[in-house]
Amino acid sequence: MSHSLILTPDTELTFTLSASEDSSKCTMTLRHPGTTDEYLAFKVKTTQPRRYLVRPNQGLIAPGGSEKVAIMLVEKDKNSLLQSYERLGQSALDHAKDKFLVQSCTVSPSFSSKFMDEKNTGSDNSALYEALNTMWSSAGSSGNKLENKKLHVRLVVKDGNNSQGGGGKSLTAAQASMLKPHETSQEDVESMTPPQLFAEIASLRKKYDELVSFSVNLTAERDILNNTLEQTKRELNKEVASRSALENKGGSGGGASSSASVGGGGGSKSNFLLTLLTMLVIGAASFGAGVREAKLGKMDFIEEVPHIGEFFVPDVVAVKKQAPPVVKKQPPAKVVVDSSSDDDE
Repeated sequence: MSHSLILTPDTELTFTLSASEDSSKCTMTLRHPGTTDEYLAFKVKTTQPRRYLVRPNQGLIAPGGSEKVAIMLVEKDKNSLLQSYERLGQSALDHAKDKFLVQSCTVSPSFSSKFMDEKNTGSDNSALYEALNTMWSSAGSSGNKLENKKLHVRLVVKDGNNSQGGGGKSLTAAQASMLKPHETSQEDVESMTPPQLFAEIASLRKKYDELVSFSVNLTAERDILNNTLEQTKRELNKEVASRSALENKGGSGGGASSSASVGGGGGSKSNFLLTLLTMLVIGAASFGAGVREAKLGKMDFIEEVPHIGEFFVPDVVAVKKQAPPVVKKQPPAKVVVDSSSDDDE
């Protein structure tokens, strides 16, 4: 026969996020169905143990009795979820998919009586929870059937939430929430039993540790923001200086570009003159070669061209110079005969 606890709510835990409120809490009631005379042990687990604080997270419930479990969302994670909501909307909260698991099982009368006696007599609370942990580790092997119930987490943002306007209040609310984890009046404290006082002190100590951790994280985030701000200022100054330099360079660069264009025009004119001079030299050389060939009698047809042929008329002197030399015939040399030499003989 099933002896599972009756949960309220039984399927979903809703956490309302608001920067203006102290904290986001949810209360879950566990009730013994009364179907057995045995005590039921319970244990609350979550997929995000660092995000939620559960008090108490385990214990015993007498037949027909009930226990309220307070679940609080840590302030740091709440602010992180609010920032994600501002960037991405409700889809960022739906993507979290946090879950809780409530386990329950029956315990033996000897264990329950010993546990309750030690709890009522003011014994060490840590020893009681150690006994519960030992019981849970052996619950499956001892034959006690574990009953499991899953609850989904639904995160919603309160209407009119403004994280910027409530930023300062958020810090004060976080500190107030850490310093006052439970709204306990003086009458409640006076009516508490020693075990309850011990549990309250343990809860306050954990809240103090949470406050210290929150302060350290807040200081680290402040330093990161200051460093980011200084770096942004430096980058902004560099950008302004770079733009000013570019503007100044652009002003002087107009004259440089103008002079460059003038220089480019001068270069084009120089190239044109050089080409023209080259053509003139080639033309003059060709003209001179033609004149020379015409005067040698090799280009007679050009002589018939008006005004031009006269430049190509063969030079008489040049022709004479080019004519082969005339060889004059010499008279035969006279032979003189010496008669004296004949007489002597």
